[in-house]
Amino acid sequence: MRCRTAAPDVKKGSVMQLHTHEWGTGDRIAVLVHGIMSDHRTWRRVGPALAERGYRVIAVDLRGHGASPRGPYSDALFADDLVENLPADAELALGHSLGGMALSLAVERLRPKRAVYSEPAWTRGNTQLPLDPALFAEFKRATPQMVRSFNPRWEEADVELELATVGAWDASSALALSDGHREERIPERAVVPSLVQVAGEGFLFTEADKERVAARGFEVRTVESTAHVIHRDDFDGFMKSLEGWI
Repeated sequence: MRCRTAAPDVKKGSVMQLHTHEWGTGDRIAVLVHGIMSDHRTWRRVGPALAERGYRVIAVDLRGHGASPRGPYSDALFADDLVENLPADAELALGHSLGGMALSLAVERLRPKRAVYSEPAWTRGNTQLPLDPALFAEFKRATPQMVRSFNPRWEEADVELELATVGAWDASSALALSDGHREERIPERAVVPSLVQVAGEGFLFTEADKERVAARGFEVRTVESTAHVIHRDDFDGFMKSLEGWI
């Protein structure tokens, strides 16, 4: 396992050097991009599993998350950071939630051989639970009991890591994304061969959303009996959903 420590000083509006963590030394490269409130530690099982399959796996901490520098924040800056810090032409690029949204904005420049978007933050959420990123700031006060209640399928190690990553996260990144939070971000087309993983019990994708995504050239696979963080809810189901893509 290898880490690269991020540089602390960043000019306003510029890309920044992100903290990265690596598993494996394979000839093929896979890059992983986490969701909001998290960091590279969310991939604690995914990274080693891909390394066992012959990948050199590179996971970033997005700006404002983990050991990476803080703000300013915007969709474009999250994407620009990926282009600056990740190798182009990787065999596989996988992003979850905010990471999936940022990856979709960077994919034309990164040009991975394949892209996987796991519950990407592209939609406005369903009408019963509309998605406003500002709500995530409330999780800075999360307790172990709260994390367990929201995520009853998680292993205790993931509960502990969630509290640690939330503690290391700059909540102002969520507030910066709140303006225009109801904007739909489904890409017009799949730039590279692309899979979208949808949680069977998630709140981001309606059936109509899945149809729109499929019509734009993405393969859509639903992982049943999972909520938003599929790889923590059902790791085996998550990996099985990637068959043919890894």
